[in-house]
Amino acid sequence: MTAGRRGVILLLVGAVMISFSAVFVKLAPVGATTAAFWRMFIGGLVLAAFVVLRRDRLRLGGAHLGFAAACAAFFALDLTFWHRSIYAVGPGLATILANFQVIFVGAFGIVFLRERVGWRWAAAIPLALVGLVFMVGFNWGGLAPTYKAGVGFGLATAVCYSAYILTLKRSRGRGGAPPATVFIAYVSLICAGVLAVIALGTGEGLALPGLRAAVPLVAYAVVAQVLGWAFIAAGIAAVPATRVGLVLLLQPALSFLWDVLFFKRGVGGLEVAGAGLALAAIYLGTAQSREGGV
Repeated sequence: MTAGRRGVILLLVGAVMISFSAVFVKLAPVGATTAAFWRMFIGGLVLAAFVVLRRDRLRLGGAHLGFAAACAAFFALDLTFWHRSIYAVGPGLATILANFQVIFVGAFGIVFLRERVGWRWAAAIPLALVGLVFMVGFNWGGLAPTYKAGVGFGLATAVCYSAYILTLKRSRGRGGAPPATVFIAYVSLICAGVLAVIALGTGEGLALPGLRAAVPLVAYAVVAQVLGWAFIAAGIAAVPATRVGLVLLLQPALSFLWDVLFFKRGVGGLEVAGAGLALAAIYLGTAQSREGGV
């Protein structure tokens, strides 16, 4: 198996894991920043404990520590906006909006990294966009202000998510990169510190109301932060940026499905068609092209 194919498989597994993120957020009766803090704090502790048990080196060098801090800052903003979007428009749509990252990540790869793309990627991008638009809907004027704000938060998430993915990819491609679990442990704990400052500064606080809130948050941390992002970090360096964004589109497609199954979200023909188009775009973007591109 080639390194690129292995990287795609790891990204797909990670995307499935993080597709459950919005479900856990919806189930946890706490504020947006509070939920984000506990995800990162618990996840960081679990990852650090795993590293210690494996007797891996827990220390990061200066350059990699700087990348971890940058990833943490972008991810803290990502989660802050995304959780607010979840509460306003629901888990499925919030995750779909966040994954407009495919535009920003792909464009960055083409313009700044000089990555070559073939006809498959060129066809996948408009297909993905049409799918996302179908799932968002066309009746913007008739939407409530809270719903519109949720859409705005979702798009802000996409910008921060793109910056996080690109920074993570750059860090994993450097020489002497630490194991993925070590790096994500640092990102998680630094991000938890940033989120704690945001939560306390806005008066939201970090206290949990009881076991009913703790259970989904622990699951959120372990499934999404520990397993999901460890798989993604392990595979991201071997996959071109243009393909990374498309592979991770599996997350919103599945999140939309979980929203329908678990929260009885009403779904119409256009939304179903949109999910199908998004999956088709993922296939086109990840399949090997004979043109020598993505």
